[in-house]
Amino acid sequence: MKAVKLLLWILCLHIVSLAVIDGSAETCPADISSGCGDDWEGEFFPSIPKIKYEGPSSKNPLAFKWYNAQEDILGKKMKDWMRFSVAFWHTFRGTGGDPFGAPTKMWPWEDGTNSVAMAKRRMRANFEFIDKLGVDFWCFHDRDIAPDGKTLEESNANLDEVVALAKELQGRKIRPLWGTAQLFMHPRYMHGAATSSELGVYAYGAAQVKKAIEVTHFLGGENYVFWGGREGYQTLLNTDMERELNHMFMHYCMKARFLEAAVAYKKKIGFNGTLLIEPKPQEPTKHQYDWDAATTANFLRKYGLAGEFKLNIECNHATLSGHSCHHELETARINGLLGNIDANTGDPQIGWDTDQFLTDIGEATMVMLSVVRNGGLAPGGFNFDAKLRRESTDVEDLFIAHVSGMDTLARGLRNVAKLIEDGSLDELVLKRYQSFDSELGALVEAGKADFELLEKKAMEWGEPKVPSAKQELAEMIFQSAL
Repeated sequence: MKAVKLLLWILCLHIVSLAVIDGSAETCPADISSGCGDDWEGEFFPSIPKIKYEGPSSKNPLAFKWYNAQEDILGKKMKDWMRFSVAFWHTFRGTGGDPFGAPTKMWPWEDGTNSVAMAKRRMRANFEFIDKLGVDFWCFHDRDIAPDGKTLEESNANLDEVVALAKELQGRKIRPLWGTAQLFMHPRYMHGAATSSELGVYAYGAAQVKKAIEVTHFLGGENYVFWGGREGYQTLLNTDMERELNHMFMHYCMKARFLEAAVAYKKKIGFNGTLLIEPKPQEPTKHQYDWDAATTANFLRKYGLAGEFKLNIECNHATLSGHSCHHELETARINGLLGNIDANTGDPQIGWDTDQFLTDIGEATMVMLSVVRNGGLAPGGFNFDAKLRRESTDVEDLFIAHVSGMDTLARGLRNVAKLIEDGSLDELVLKRYQSFDSELGALVEAGKADFELLEKKAMEWGEPKVPSAKQELAEMIFQSAL
C-alpha cells in the first residue's frame, strides 16, 4: 500500500514538473484516478474554451448564434431579459439513470462517493462551468450540493462546509438565482414533508427548510423555491385532504402553517429574496396539491399569501397538467404572480417529466411574449431545470445542451421584438375586442352595467353580428416572425 502511494506521489510530482516546464497552469487531469488529492484545483473542462457569440452563420457547436449577452433588445440587454441559471442537480448530479436502466454517466472527476470531499470537487466543477458558459446564476437543492449526515446536526455541518467553499468560488459576480430544500428523496419523506401524516417528519422538514433559507441568504440568493415533490396523495381513502392542505400552506406561509413559518423566518433573518412556489400536477404522487398556476394562485388567496409568494413555472410541468407553457405563464402573469421560469420541455409521445432542454423556436417565442409583457423576470430568471439525454455521455454535451437552450430563448426574444415592431398581431387583438372600447363596453369592464341595462341594449340591437376571430391570420403573423 505504501509503495502504491509513493508511486502515485512520484507520478503527480512528474506531472507538476512537466507543467512547470511547458508553462501550463494545468497540474493534473480532472480524472479522479490521477491521485492528486482533494485539494487539486486544475481545470475540469480543459478542452472547452469560454463560450462566445459568433452569430447566426457560425457552425461552431460551442458558440452562441443568437444569444449576445450585451446586445440591447427592447430596451434591455439580453442578459438582463434572460438571467440564465445552471441547475446544479441536473448538470452535476444527473447520472442518466431511469426506472428502466442503470446510470450511464460518470464524469471524470467523480469518485463514486457522496462524501463532503466529492461535494467540494463538484462545486469547483460547477463554477468553472458557469464561468465558461458566461452566466451569472446557479440554482441548488441543499442535499444535492452536500450529503445527508446521520443526524440533522451532521447534515447541517456538511452543508455549511460546502457552502463556505461555494461562497468563496462564486465571488461577487455569481450568485444563486434560487435555493431550495430537497424534501422528496429521503425515505422519511415518502408521505411528503409539509403534508406528512407524521408530526416528526413535518418538524424535520421545517428544520431543513430553515437551514436552506439561511444558506440561500448567506450566498446572496435572489429567490427561494418551494417545490412539493411529494406533497400530495396516492388515494383519498386514507387521506385527510383538508388537514394536509392546511398543514402545507401553513408550512409555507404567514397564515398557513408551514409557509407561515417560512415567511416569518425569512423576515427574521433579513432575507429579502422572493419566495416561489413551483406547481406540478402529479409524479411521483398521483395528485399533488399545487396542480397548476391557477390552483396555486387560488391556494395563495385562500390562505392570504398572495402578497408573499410568486410562482416558479416549469414548462414540462405545464404540459403534464394539460396546459401549454404559454398558458401557465399568462395565468401567473395576469395574476401578478410570475416570478421565475424553469426552462425545459417534455416529449408529447412520452407524456412524463422528461426535463429536456427547450429547442422549439415557436414555443420559445411564446414564452418570451409572456416575459416581455411581464416587463422581465427580475429578481427571477430562467433556470435550466433540464438534463442531458441518457445516451449523451460526453462532457462537452453539458455545454452544447446549455448553448442550444440559451440560443433558443434568445431567438425567441428576437422574434418577439420583430412582432412588436411589426405591430400586426397586437393590432389584430385590439381590433377583435374593439366593441368593448365603446361607452357601454367601458361600463361593463368597470362593473357598472347591470342586467337591466344589458337587456335593454340586447333588445335594441337585435341579433348580434359575430366577426371572425382570424385565427389563421394570427398564426400566419406569428409564424412570419420565426
